[in-house]
Amino acid sequence: MAKGAGKARKKLPKELAVVRADNCTGCEACIEVCPVDCIYKVPGEDQPSLQSFVDIDLERCIGCALCERWCPWDAIDMVDSPTIADHVAVKGGPPDYVAKNQERLNAVAQMLADLSKEQRAAAPAKK
Repeated sequence: MAKGAGKARKKLPKELAVVRADNCTGCEACIEVCPVDCIYKVPGEDQPSLQSFVDIDLERCIGCALCERWCPWDAIDMVDSPTIADHVAVKGGPPDYVAKNQERLNAVAQMLADLSKEQRAAAPAKK
């Protein structure tokens, strides 16, 4: 997991970034533009120097959407925070990575989705 992960958040952005791993080529354009360094490269199991993709530390993502705008492969989506768990569950990726990490990624995404729903329920209604 990326550095600084695990810190409790007080407020979530309205949207979070999710990589559709099967579209990602590992070009790292998103890593270069991320202002909070929440995107990290995941090397391929079979050929680490040739196969790679990126993933996002959702606990650090601020929802700026720069990664989505700069991705030349249309591999990043900005999704409504309360639905983040649904998107993470189906984002794909190399089978070995998914087998090792999907449960952890799903748990983080569900925690953030629940937090987002709580925040929206507690927010005062706008007139």
